Amino acid sequence: MAILESVGTVRPGHSPLDVTAIRHDFPILSREVNGHPLVYLDNAATSQKPRQVIEALVRYYEEQNAGVHRSAHTLAARATDLYEGTRARLAEFIGATDPREIVFTRNTTEAINLVAYTWGQQHIGKGDEIIVSQMEHHSNLVPWQLLAEARGAHLRFAPLTPTHRFDLAAFRGLLNPRVKLVAVTHMSNVLGTITPVSEISRLAHEVGAVVLIDGAQSAPHMPIDIKHLGCDFFALSAHKMLGPTGVGALWGRLELLESMPPFLGGGSMISEVQWTKSTWAPVPQKFEAGVPNIADVVAFSAALEYLGNLGMDTVREHEKGLTKYALTVLRRDHPDLIIYGPNDVEWRGGIVAFNLRGRGEGTIHSHDVGQILDDQGIAIRTGHHCCKPLHTLLGAPESARASFYVYNTPDEVDALSRGLHVVKRIFGRR
Repeated sequence: MAILESVGTVRPGHSPLDVTAIRHDFPILSREVNGHPLVYLDNAATSQKPRQVIEALVRYYEEQNAGVHRSAHTLAARATDLYEGTRARLAEFIGATDPREIVFTRNTTEAINLVAYTWGQQHIGKGDEIIVSQMEHHSNLVPWQLLAEARGAHLRFAPLTPTHRFDLAAFRGLLNPRVKLVAVTHMSNVLGTITPVSEISRLAHEVGAVVLIDGAQSAPHMPIDIKHLGCDFFALSAHKMLGPTGVGALWGRLELLESMPPFLGGGSMISEVQWTKSTWAPVPQKFEAGVPNIADVVAFSAALEYLGNLGMDTVREHEKGLTKYALTVLRRDHPDLIIYGPNDVEWRGGIVAFNLRGRGEGTIHSHDVGQILDDQGIAIRTGHHCCKPLHTLLGAPESARASFYVYNTPDEVDALSRGLHVVKRIFGRR
């Protein structure tokens, strides 16, 4: 049986994307893994890169390589234009009105830490409270743990409903004048849960709190309009949205960024340097010390252009159809599967985390599931996905996770289902 053969279940409606044409843009999707066509279902970890991004990276090094914001020669001017062009394109992509509000970082993790070590050190004091949700990635939890410990503040946790949605009523009950910061994910990287960010922001602002949104999982998969979300900071990573690794970004309200101290000191972030003191460059340069990751920032522009041409509303609709199909197939074919996250795809992104029951009351270890699927050319994520406290809440030390993107198909969902049958045969489950 071919790995991409259909299992005969009712298919989702016609995808709004031309997935066949899209797949031709991704060289890696034509390769085989362990003698099988690659079925790449680990997009929540990192996405694959289209030829347009790869070529933009090569073209930069072959034709445009130079330092930015420094020299006056032609290559340097061109490199600076390209680098700043990505900043402007990203601002437009997320609905920001001023490119100066975009700060380039290495990833979402660094963007969140930037806020913790600058705004946080300025504004969080003894007895203050920071609210995060129970489904946060370690990157949106550990920095606030460190800040709370250093400043004598307290962490509070917004709970989930029994259906794994953000409990807005319980969150409202946590708010009080001591809350100075609310930091929540826009989309859970385990549950796929989409949080009601605009309402969270409105309620937090009523008590004077600042709102940071971890957009690592949402920015690649749905339209982002900063004005509609109403938050004060928004962090994302390029590598999850068809771009290169090593590039992230922080959007922040201009007045907040201008009031914050630098995160790192060195070249490029200064206005004036004397022996015993310095003054800082305007934002965003104030937060971009040293030579930045110019080439990958430039190539990120090609990823933003690619997604913009597809249309983020269309991307979202494609993934909703694929996720609904996956939930239907996996529940039908594998009643012994424990699937985490909301049932309603309107409140869920293209992420399906699960555990497979083994003999007795236990589950088959996710690493074993992942290895057997890999033997069939199917790439998923296994482990706690940098969400150990959430997995404790779920009563599972780890899970397997399939996650979808613009190039995934119903055939690949079918391949995953067949692969899980192989897992059960190996472990003696019928």
